[in-house]
Amino acid sequence: MSDHIRTLNDIDFSQTVQQASQPLLVDFWADWCGPCHAIAPLLDELARDLNGKVTFAKVNVDQNPETTARFGIRSIPALFLFKDGQAVARHAGVASYKELKSFITGAL
Repeated sequence: MSDHIRTLNDIDFSQTVQQASQPLLVDFWADWCGPCHAIAPLLDELARDLNGKVTFAKVNVDQNPETTARFGIRSIPALFLFKDGQAVARHAGVASYKELKSFITGAL
């Protein structure tokens, strides 16, 4: 796990989203998910590049069923961008660095 991406769970998810002082990108993923592993290095790079502008976090869907169900996660990877405590954008599936950065910055 990256030093730039924090891990959230069912217990701290809502509080973290509500108290975020800047936009928060949450990656819903699982250990067994190949595409999740494929975008992980890209998210790590984005977390470094956007440090101070966006906070990055991960939620393991297998270990956190309550949060996963709350957001209707049916396929992973699923990325949600939260701003002021509300989900403002969603992206599902694999994408390039450029596509992911465009998704994030376009929603800011």
